[in-house]
Amino acid sequence: MGEAKRRKQTGAPSSPRKSGNRGLIIGIAVVVAIAVVAGLSFLTSGPEPTSDALPVAAPDAQPFPAQLDQYGVSVGDDNAPVVVREFADYQCPACGRFSEASQRLKREYVESGKVRFVYFDLPLQQHDNAMPAALAARCAGDQDAYWQMHDKLFDSQTEWSGSNDPVATFTRYAGDLSLNERRFQNCMESELHREDVEQSRQAATQLRVLGTPTVYVDNIKLTRPGWGQLSAVVERELASQ
Repeated sequence: MGEAKRRKQTGAPSSPRKSGNRGLIIGIAVVVAIAVVAGLSFLTSGPEPTSDALPVAAPDAQPFPAQLDQYGVSVGDDNAPVVVREFADYQCPACGRFSEASQRLKREYVESGKVRFVYFDLPLQQHDNAMPAALAARCAGDQDAYWQMHDKLFDSQTEWSGSNDPVATFTRYAGDLSLNERRFQNCMESELHREDVEQSRQAATQLRVLGTPTVYVDNIKLTRPGWGQLSAVVERELASQ
């Protein structure tokens, strides 16, 4: 029976349900798209520096014990008004995600002299390659390439985290950074900087830092480490100087 004849007999199309379902599906798709955009906006936009939702130091909080900075690796002006400190594990996925924020911090605040950044090694026992990675960064530091290797390790985390021979991978990275590979490999094989990494881990223990990444802006511990909260707290601290 043709559609025109059916309309004449019944006064309605043959499949109104199908047409209605199509409209419903389109409506749901639009709602989902709006929700996704709103969610991404929420995750990527940071709070205002004046927001009451930002973390603050406890009323009786003491200044961060700056003498412990000697056990981390620091970059930036020694007299910078704000100090950001990160306790992290190179194999920790959450630390890998935070590394984007720390790299941006270095570009936008450290290079301008507003912030000093200190990285503390806290290799976790469950991560077999975390200690070799920490040693790799420090061995690269012997050739003035600590931060280049630091960033490379985080950027390439998925490549080496499950490797059975991380030293070979890290030596290749050293070559990519134009370092002396033999010198780098000797440093790795002798574990020249193991004591330095252990001292950094002891500093974390002294502060009762257990998880990674743990990030402090001066003596304020971030509750949601990421660029939004990090930059907002840094701006608030700069404004209070």
